[in-house]
This record gives sequence, C-alpha cells and structure tokens, in this order.
Amino acid sequence: MKLKHQADINVLMSTYNTPFHMVKRAIDSVLTQDFQNFELLILDDGSDFHTSIKLLEYVQNLDNRISYVWHKNRGQSESINRGILLCSSAFISIIDADDEYLPNHLSTCLESMDIYDLIATHTDTIVNDYEDYYVPDKHDNNNNIHVDDCILFATLFGKTAVFKENIFKNKYSADSDFFEQVSKIYKVAKIPSRTYKYYRNHINSITSNMKLNNA
Repeated sequence: MKLKHQADINVLMSTYNTPFHMVKRAIDSVLTQDFQNFELLILDDGSDFHTSIKLLEYVQNLDNRISYVWHKNRGQSESINRGILLCSSAFISIIDADDEYLPNHLSTCLESMDIYDLIATHTDTIVNDYEDYYVPDKHDNNNNIHVDDCILFATLFGKTAVFKENIFKNKYSADSDFFEQVSKIYKVAKIPSRTYKYYRNHINSITSNMKLNNA
C-alpha cells in the first residue's frame, strides 16, 4: 500500500473498537490543525465489523489526506510499527483514538525539530478524580507515578528516520522504552507544551485497568 500523497507529517492513529464519538473527536482535531501539510493514517487494529464500517463511512469522503487500513488485532505497538513502514514523510506524529490535539499541536512540535530528533510533550490531562493523574510505574506496577513524569506514546513526534530505525515493543510502557532507546543515538527531549489533550476520564484504558487490578 502507498499513502495518497506526500506530506511533511504523517499522523498515525491506531484504534481498536474505540467508541465512534471519541475517534471522530480525534480525527476532527487533526483536520483542524493550524499546520495543514499532513496525512492521517488510521490503523484499524481489528475492530468489529460494525465499528469498522461506521469509521470507514465517516472518513472515506471526508478528506483526501486520510488513509484507512484494517488488519487483524495485534496491539497498539505492532499496529503503529506497521504504520511507520508505510510512511514517507519527513516527520511522524501519533495520536490515540480517544484523545485529541489542540489546534497548534503539530506546528508547536514541528518548531522543536530544528533542535531535536524526537520529542515528547506534556499533556492537558482530563480526569474525573485527582488520582487519575497517576499511572502504574513501569518499574513497579504496584506504585503509581504522575503522568507528567511519563513518556506518553501519543505525544511522541520526531523525524521519520528515528521511527524507522527503532520499533515499539509489545509491552506496557513501550513508549518510554522507545524513548530511552532512541536517546542513546539521537537528540531527544520532553518539551513543556500541553497541546495534546489526554483523556483519562474513562475506565477502558490500559492504565485504568491496571490500576483496577492492583487495587
């Protein structure tokens, strides 16, 4: 498969049975960026027929900068790895299907590429309870750390070569593992911008389920 056109940024979104209103919110937030030379690649990681059809019907005539790929469920890391193989842009960005970008997310991240090869950002985190600011520590799942102290998968933005030379492992905290491996070779940073809106006010996320299991 080839993506539809050459863009400066490929935005990768992996989704698996994510409620449609959430995926729509994420897609719309990409389309309304103040930087418009992007292509969004939606990687449907084996969603059921009804969910997939509803999503496909929404995007197929929405914008020619959107590509859609369905494959059997393989998990977020493997799904994103597949998407990376299809990219030919200068830069890659990621968005979770249940989150959204603020309108200046891509342009803000792009400004850092004059200095860095890969960045992560902080997040505008939406919670119901204060404890939802905390996620299981990758070193000890029985302890929790604040999301501001984590590298979050979907806040990663960097040069395509960095993503093609490294892979995301199928494990909890694959994002921070990837960031640490890349930092051994490339110039990386976590920048203080909060242009990524991270929704933790729903109970179906991986980290929420881990917290429930450890309660």
